[in-house]
Amino acid sequence: MKKLLDYIEPGDTVVVWRIDRLGRSLIDVLNTVNLFRERGVQLRSVSDGIDPATTSGRLMLNMLATLAEYERELIVERVNAGIAAARKGGTRFGRPLSDPVVIADKLRIVTEARAKGRTAEEAARLVGWSRATLYRHQKALAARESTM
Repeated sequence: MKKLLDYIEPGDTVVVWRIDRLGRSLIDVLNTVNLFRERGVQLRSVSDGIDPATTSGRLMLNMLATLAEYERELIVERVNAGIAAARKGGTRFGRPLSDPVVIADKLRIVTEARAKGRTAEEAARLVGWSRATLYRHQKALAARESTM
């Protein structure tokens, strides 16, 4: 959209498949249409047949944009309901939990490498971690040991 806005000039015509493709919400669509009008750019919709230059075209534009926003909100609601149902059914989202035994082994390897003079970043890379991941696991280990 940014490239389009930089490219268009007064007298140009922007052709879209559907008018709702101009934005994610009613406000986005209307702002884009108004921006085009202010710049002297015509707008044509292939499948909707809407001409925002006319009064009836603007009415149709507002109605279609409102319906498109409503449709998107319904989709979001359905997706969220599906996620909630999956969580209720026991599905766990996100990265899988790391095996504590594997983490302990990797921490041992890193500790030995550090004792031999390697930097934290070099030692972390030996086990496939970033330095931040190393520090996070070391902090978690220290917290567990302090509660024992």
